[in-house]
Amino acid sequence: MNGRANTEKLLIVNADDFGFTRDVNEGIVHAHTHGILTAATLMANGGAFDHAVELAKRHPSLDIGCHLVLVGGRSPLPPHKPYPKDLKALLAAIVKRQLAVERELAAQIEKILAAGVKPTHLDTHKHTHLLPPVLETVARLSHRYGIPWVRRPFDYPMSAAGVPLARRLLSRSLEVLRRRFHRALSSRGCRTTDHFAGFQLTGHFDARELVALLEQLPPGSTEFMTHPGFCTGELLSSRTRLKESRRRELDALTAEETREAVKRLGIRLVCYRDL
Repeated sequence: MNGRANTEKLLIVNADDFGFTRDVNEGIVHAHTHGILTAATLMANGGAFDHAVELAKRHPSLDIGCHLVLVGGRSPLPPHKPYPKDLKALLAAIVKRQLAVERELAAQIEKILAAGVKPTHLDTHKHTHLLPPVLETVARLSHRYGIPWVRRPFDYPMSAAGVPLARRLLSRSLEVLRRRFHRALSSRGCRTTDHFAGFQLTGHFDARELVALLEQLPPGSTEFMTHPGFCTGELLSSRTRLKESRRRELDALTAEETREAVKRLGIRLVCYRDL
């Protein structure tokens, strides 16, 4: 089920939230052209979706996936109702059958396809595919649309300075879901990378922490989730907790010491389409 496993260290560096705002989009492309970023996942309901599609077409070396959204923002389907505001509200909407999850996510994938973008991988905003009904839907859509790669949001063991204790404990608690998660994906022929990183570090890393993560990278394929962006007025006025931290992540991804560490450690930067 997983990506090819060998002694080589293969790293996909993915930026979430492509399409959120124009300054986030520009930051993602800058991290790709001047740093180690290799992929991005596109939000079909993002306010800067069309801008992101334009940038993706101008930079074909940037691997594009779908960042499927069920929390925050509005549905791409008329009458464009707002999605639940958080995971608790999402779960309640699913239980009460107030949200047609498969219809919503299929509409997002089809919007991206209709824009002329061929996605190679799927992940979800706020990791909502950790919820069993969302996971089963994502697995079905992966099979239906021929998009085989799905994110596995379980950090590999690492020591990371500056990560809040609550964040580390939450990351460890997610391990109880791992077996069921992989069983659901396997049943639909979905694939994942061998490893994942980024959950604990979101909003909490600079170049020093990133180099430390690279030094702990295990053999095989790894996806590293990031949230880079330029932090200008558009992002500052948006509803998101990740603002100034996006610029710090952008600086870390483009830092000379980061690029040198990739070479020194023999890490090969790849896309999903390379696996």
